[in-house]
Amino acid sequence: MSESVSLVPVRVSEISVGKALQRAIYDYHGKLLLASGCVIESVSQMAGVLENGYYHDADWDAPAKAPAAEQNIARLVDVTAAPKPEAAEREIAVNMQDVRWHIGETMILQMQDKPSVRYTVKLIGFVKGKTVYVTAPMMDGKFELIRDGQTFVVRAFSGKKAYAFIAAAVKSVHTPHPYLHLSFPKQLRCTVVRQTARVSVRLISAISLGVPERNAAGTITDLSMGGASVIAKEALGERGEGGRMKMKVHVADQDCFLNLQTVLRSISPADTGDGFRHGFEFVDVAIQDRLILSAYVHQALVETDN
Repeated sequence: MSESVSLVPVRVSEISVGKALQRAIYDYHGKLLLASGCVIESVSQMAGVLENGYYHDADWDAPAKAPAAEQNIARLVDVTAAPKPEAAEREIAVNMQDVRWHIGETMILQMQDKPSVRYTVKLIGFVKGKTVYVTAPMMDGKFELIRDGQTFVVRAFSGKKAYAFIAAAVKSVHTPHPYLHLSFPKQLRCTVVRQTARVSVRLISAISLGVPERNAAGTITDLSMGGASVIAKEALGERGEGGRMKMKVHVADQDCFLNLQTVLRSISPADTGDGFRHGFEFVDVAIQDRLILSAYVHQALVETDN
């Protein structure tokens, strides 16, 4: 199965321990993980399926019909939500409690009536059907005054999945610690971010290429899970040469260092006419580096303006 085949995430309501699967389950790249009829044998196996499993969506081409209220919400999210359409697969509707949230998950609150205003907050937790707790919004190091009833488009990434929903501020709490109650969403819109989803960045990188090794510095201008585009003053090497790329990224409030194996795939004059643009592919990425890179790309997608 190729990556172009439509895949949608497995939801907790669709599988359970001890029951046979109604449909085959694939990984993110379309490889078969479990065939239809297989039985989930343990809680840990179920957790792994929820984290990494996807169904083939046979109804990809079928036009979806949503109630008027859901269509209105969809239009609001369409105007403001990242990632851009080319970065994601088809959307599905999921429940808040079906998502494998982690405490401290980054969320972006975007004012519905003033889309240019965005706050970065952290998920504290939620009570099903009642409220979602997030850290108090801040701007320039100061807590923002959020009025009750203020409506936001809320966006977040968890794993390879992007979520968006509408929520209203229920109450700002200031003691003993500031935090915000948001209304509990009936449903979230979920999309799967592709391997090729790219973000515009400006990161200084140290690059080594060839044998004997040649070292140079460059500026990464866009980045994905699969590779990077780098601007350098001089042409760094020949197409097909292998090497390594080192960079520092800021993820989840801490600095992380990446040392990635690369292959130089393309060289061309920079659009500005100053220097050369290089296209690098990442190969044999270690699991730890893949997690850091994934977290950084997804975080950047959340925080980037449309």
